[in-house]
Amino acid sequence: MKLGIIQDWSESGFRYAADKGLDGVEFCVNGKYDTQEFAARVPDIRAWSLHYGVCVGAMGRWGMRRIDDDGMPIPDALRDDLTLIDAASALGCPVYNVGCNRSETLTFPQNCEAAVRYFSKLLEYAADKNVRIAVVNCDWDNFVVSPNEWQFVLGALPALGIKYDTSHCIGRGGDYLAEMRDWGERIYHFHVKGSSYIGGEHYDDPPAGLDDVRWGPVFNLLYTKGFNGMASIEPHSSKWQGAMGQWGVDFTIRYIRPFILPDNYADDGDNPYMP
Repeated sequence: MKLGIIQDWSESGFRYAADKGLDGVEFCVNGKYDTQEFAARVPDIRAWSLHYGVCVGAMGRWGMRRIDDDGMPIPDALRDDLTLIDAASALGCPVYNVGCNRSETLTFPQNCEAAVRYFSKLLEYAADKNVRIAVVNCDWDNFVVSPNEWQFVLGALPALGIKYDTSHCIGRGGDYLAEMRDWGERIYHFHVKGSSYIGGEHYDDPPAGLDDVRWGPVFNLLYTKGFNGMASIEPHSSKWQGAMGQWGVDFTIRYIRPFILPDNYADDGDNPYMP
């Protein structure tokens, strides 16, 4: 498993991750960004990745409508996703994260069918590009966020995975450990983001390790469900800013690092368990 962090696609982003001793970066090329402009920067991004020894562990695009009121793909949105899948492939990035908005004129089953149509196009396009597609469990212009939708959409698309973030499940009042137990084999990318609730109300998304998430059980589930992608730190607090925020990132790295099993961890062949 790799430990990374969300950063921008500049040289300073790669330098930051390298200075922190992290393995990779994640890009959120959200709806406000021009995908063609991003694609034009791929050669520079690839060079920085190689220079600093920091991989691009995941990319994604949030904050955009992908289907119209009739449930059909919006051409510009599809073009943007395909452009970024090409960019991910060129960068050796293994996961592209997406969502699918709900149409208010369609029923739930019809919305699920529309999401399956849209994601099918991405999966088909990415099939020979060494890029896997994952649906985010964030509800920003996305309704495919929980087992209620996964059973229909992921059930129809065996190659589609999940980008999982415990904070979104907590915010919906769900059980993140149960979701990971039941759907952990489909997790392709994971966000390390703290979440704090007081008196049943959201207080903040503090640095992981200073929050309410049960990180030990979370990583137990990631490992026992076979996850071997990137756990990506997402600094998301409105309160932890400036110097305190940077200390919070360092704290999270120190806190999470012991949970990361190195890829080259020695196996001496002995069974550590009693019969």
